[in-house]
Amino acid sequence: MVGETILLLSPHTDDAELGCGASIAKFIRQGKKVYYAAFSACEQSVLPEFPKDILIHEVREATSELGIRPENLFLFRYEVRTFNYKRQEILDDLIRLREQLKPDTVLMPCLHDIHQDHKTLAEEGLRAFKFCNVFCYELPWNNLNFNTAAFEVVAEEDVLCKVKALDRYKSQAHRSYANEEFLRSQLRMRGVQVSRRYAEAFEVVRMISE
Repeated sequence: MVGETILLLSPHTDDAELGCGASIAKFIRQGKKVYYAAFSACEQSVLPEFPKDILIHEVREATSELGIRPENLFLFRYEVRTFNYKRQEILDDLIRLREQLKPDTVLMPCLHDIHQDHKTLAEEGLRAFKFCNVFCYELPWNNLNFNTAAFEVVAEEDVLCKVKALDRYKSQAHRSYANEEFLRSQLRMRGVQVSRRYAEAFEVVRMISE
């Protein structure tokens, strides 16, 4: 991945880990500076047996598993499924992140993601970071179209970091994609496409070479 300073845009806690958790672990292992911004802890969608703020605690544990420093984690409190009504506020937050962090590269959901929060964050992310390298990570249950133009080859240790990170989300264990079998199958499939064991795929929205 191009750039030494990488910003992850995660609509909800766990999206970035699901989309590119193994790559995140690799970037940190390589010494890149990685920041993570989650825009909702989905308190309105948490199952009744869990505390409403459980995802705030889980994202801290999960990003720690990947090696992200606590001070590099930014948590916003937008309500789930309301991002499209909060576009300007979200854009303002993104611009503040841009000015504070000055990332080389931004990783975000696909612009064609059918979840309204994901799509809104991707669209506002592109507006805020149009002069950066911009790549979209894959969430196949929401991506009707996804152009696998770039692949990040990852190692077994990176895969394990992704699995361990997502295992921290006990409140999300009921999701069909929140298990090691699925995570590894997706990593293997993308790896096969580039004749490697494991990889994660990205769409290229903007890549700047100097």
